[in-house]
Amino acid sequence: MAEFFDMGGYALYVWTAYGVSAAALVWLAVSTRKQLKESAEAVESARARRKGRV
Repeated sequence: MAEFFDMGGYALYVWTAYGVSAAALVWLAVSTRKQLKESAEAVESARARRKGRV
């Protein structure tokens, strides 16, 4: 098991790459959810304005 975590002597590089990749995926998911929420609010606001005009 220790050999697996040592990654053949490249553990620092490998685990750092995994960490950076995981952080990027989390950031992407959070950013996407935020943009989706903002877009949904903008659409809802536009619908409310349009409904008020009709």
